[in-house]
Amino acid sequence: MSNFSLGEDTKAEEKRLYDDYKRKLAELKKVEKEKEAVGQVFTKGLLPLYVLYVLDLGPTNGNDIAHQIGERTNGLWIPSTGGIYPLLKKFEKAKFVEGRWDNSKKKMQKIYTITEEGKRELGERKHLLKNKIEEALKVFKIVYKDLYG
Repeated sequence: MSNFSLGEDTKAEEKRLYDDYKRKLAELKKVEKEKEAVGQVFTKGLLPLYVLYVLDLGPTNGNDIAHQIGERTNGLWIPSTGGIYPLLKKFEKAKFVEGRWDNSKKKMQKIYTITEEGKRELGERKHLLKNKIEEALKVFKIVYKDLYG
């Protein structure tokens, strides 16, 4: 009888451990989703919009776009060029920007210029995201006040 009891105890412990594992995994996935959601506000919404905005200020390269965003945000947001260059390639394919190779500074670099189509896209994205950005600011202010007084 003690062997039977040990077997049932083992199975019960296995089930408890498995349920605990599933619960912890679900929590991790939720945290990861929340991180992605916050990150997507920047990468899917603000970064494309802001890259077009910077290019509307004048032609430049991808490294300089990241640098300008960093300067304009007082260093609070410095996007990686690993996110900017694929975006520029996508914009170039969509005819929002035009890229031309330049060697005037003794180093070959691609300089991007916003097109008329890109300027229209910038205007549309600004219009579409304005309310979302305002809502996000309100949410951040409420959460900040609740958490930090």
